[in-house]
This record gives sequence, C-alpha cells and structure tokens, in this order.
Amino acid sequence: MQEDFDAPARKRTHNLAHDLVAKLTQSILLGQMSPGDKLPSENTIVQEHGVSRTVVREALSKLQASGLVETRHGIGTFVLERAPEQGLRLNVDTALGVRSILELRMGLETQAAALAATRRTPAQLAHMREALDDYQSLLANNDSCVEADRRFHLLIAEATGNVCFTEIMQHLGSAMIPRTRVNAVERGAADLSKLGQLANLEHEAILNAIKRQDPDAARAAMWLHLTNSRDRFSPGG
Repeated sequence: MQEDFDAPARKRTHNLAHDLVAKLTQSILLGQMSPGDKLPSENTIVQEHGVSRTVVREALSKLQASGLVETRHGIGTFVLERAPEQGLRLNVDTALGVRSILELRMGLETQAAALAATRRTPAQLAHMREALDDYQSLLANNDSCVEADRRFHLLIAEATGNVCFTEIMQHLGSAMIPRTRVNAVERGAADLSKLGQLANLEHEAILNAIKRQDPDAARAAMWLHLTNSRDRFSPGG
C-alpha cells in the first residue's frame, strides 16, 4: 500500500520540478541571468517559488544535465556559456530575407500571442506596457526603437510559458525587426518614423487583446501587424 501512496507524491514532485526548470530556463534564455552568474541559494529558491528542497534539487539536476548550469560544490550553481545551437540552423544573417523571416513569425507569433493572452501574469503585462512606452518615447525623440520593439515581442513569447517560443525568438535576435534588414535603396522614400508609428498602433492592439485575455483577438492583431510589416518592408512588396 505504501507504494500506492508514494506514487502520487513522486508525480507531484516531478511536476513541480518541471515547472521550476521552465521558469529558471526562461530567466537564463531571456538574459535575466547571464553566463557566470550565480543562481540564488537553495533556501532562496525554496522561499521564492514555494517548493520543497527536493523539488529544487531535482530542478537544478535537470538544468545541469541540459548544460545550462554547473554546480561547484561548496560554492554554488552558476549559469554556463551556451554552446552554439545544434538543432536550429537558420542563418538569419545571410540566408533569410525580410519576407522569409516575417512568414516564419506569422506562424510562430500569432499562436504565441494567443497563448500569452490566456497565460500572461500581471507582471508580464506590466513589462509589455513598459516596452511600448519606451518604444514611443524613443520614436518621439527620433532614436532607434529596435531594442524596445524586440523586447515587446520577446515578452509575448515569454508569456506563453513555453520555452520553445522564447528560444526561437532569441535565435532570430534583432533580425526579427524588419527595418534592421532593409537598406536605404530598398526602402526608397519610406518614412521610417511614420512606419514606426503605424507599427506601434498595431502593438497597442496586440497588448490590449492580451490584457483582455482574448486569445482570438490577440491572434488576429498579431497577424495584422506581421502582414502589414511584410507589406511595409519587403522589397517590391
């Protein structure tokens, strides 16, 4: 009988460890913890996440097995430099043009927006709002808003709770922002400031749908934004 009672407990521990691994992995992939950084102590993780020491130890063991961290006995657990990705081989710097990347993002980010609408936390929503406020301020000062634009889209990927979305978006890097890949000749007489304002109106529609927790509206708003971006920035399009 004892074995029957132990099985559900082991399953709960495994599920909690899986959730903790996902959260810590997100922090590492989003750059909130950099290579060489020391993870919080075991006691701190227990208190912050409300889990047992057993869960923390299992999660750290999984992170170590995945090559994201290493434990130095008597010192602590540290984030490792990530090895070059072997699974994803898209060379976004040379192989893919604006249209190709946007077509990929149309499939990826429409679903990410829908998931984010149902799973986002209040803190994640606040960070998205901050990214768009930064975008608007930079645009008003005629400064580059590429970083704020990229951050907004990464935050949506993070809010899915699915690390696969974050990894792919991280891999695309600044190449996901069309205007970083369109030169002056291709752009012609296009006013980037005006285009940036149009893009941010679309961003606001995406954010509002995520705020309302309306996945269908979020998916539609993201689709509209990316198709418009394709038309705005694709050479000859």
